Amino acid sequence: MESVFEIIAEPNRRAILSLLASSQQSVGEIARQLRMSQPTVSKHLRVLREAGFVESTVDAQRRLYRLRPEPLQEVDAWLAPFRQFWSAHVDALERHLDHMDQSIPTKRKIRRRR
Repeated sequence: MESVFEIIAEPNRRAILSLLASSQQSVGEIARQLRMSQPTVSKHLRVLREAGFVESTVDAQRRLYRLRPEPLQEVDAWLAPFRQFWSAHVDALERHLDHMDQSIPTKRKIRRRR
């Protein structure tokens, strides 16, 4: 079985997950939006479904896919330290820029005498 990271490393799968994050969709809708063939979309959906990223329901004659966010919790947990790292650096940059703004004298308008 592939790891979560191997599954989402594939760009088409990430694109499919992004589409499903906003609403459930059929294979045909996904194929049309991503300009991919239906068999290709079906193969990626099968991988995503087997890994637990998506689930499907039958609606009349079509199968609708929707996102299951639980597997992404592993990715979220892995990213947490990086968010803290970037947050600290962005905060430091903001403080530095604020300090620069305060130390730069404001320009005064000079009135010329005529």
